[in-house]
Amino acid sequence: MSRFAHQTVLVTGGTGGQGASHVRALHAEGANVVIGALDADRGAELAAELGDRARFVHLDVSREESWAAAVAETEKTFGALTVLVNNAGVQNPPALIEATDRATWARILDINLTGTFLGIKAAAPALRRAGGGAIVNIASVMATGGTAFYAPYVASKWAIRGLTQTAALELGRDSIRVNAIHPGVIATPFITEPAAGAHAPIADFYSPEPFAVPRLGQPADITALLLFLISPDAAFVTGAEYVVDGGLLLGPALQKETV
Repeated sequence: MSRFAHQTVLVTGGTGGQGASHVRALHAEGANVVIGALDADRGAELAAELGDRARFVHLDVSREESWAAAVAETEKTFGALTVLVNNAGVQNPPALIEATDRATWARILDINLTGTFLGIKAAAPALRRAGGGAIVNIASVMATGGTAFYAPYVASKWAIRGLTQTAALELGRDSIRVNAIHPGVIATPFITEPAAGAHAPIADFYSPEPFAVPRLGQPADITALLLFLISPDAAFVTGAEYVVDGGLLLGPALQKETV
């Protein structure tokens, strides 16, 4: 398939569980893919695996100069940038608000929120030069309600909702669409391995069994929606938010044996 032939997509956090899924799927459908990440070894390995139309760029999403360099390298390599996927994110170790230190708060917001803001800021002129395109911000189901012990992460993801809608208003007349995806509990190291400073992964405290779709989400579940949102099929969609959580927010499913 070549649904995204002649498109160039920059994916942040492109070596992670969801990011690598997005990168592989986009490349398989004909896009030029730029893998933005901090891990040079994994980034170079993924780019080598994909071969032509794949490039790794070192990208610290919390630094404006790093963004400028990544966008410049993208345009130098592929001629234009048409899609940005703000996928990079980190989780805080679980703690009460009163036990959360300022450095942890700042780090989570710097990467999750400021990184998304800087991405939009850096990419918008490039997308405008390309004649339009799309931005997809990967937020979280935690952006729809409070979650005890995760104040920095929750705050960062809630803020992405407002940032997405504001960017959609500002960029719509430039033919740049901006949307957000709120993944539920997805089976990646983000969930299955402890966050820095944590003693156990989130997966140890969560079971999908009571919910409508009784399984952990897979990266491909998020990738499928992402591909739709950046495709021409979504040409009339901007400022929208999509929850992909297997029914988590609906609450426990009705068990057949109780009917």
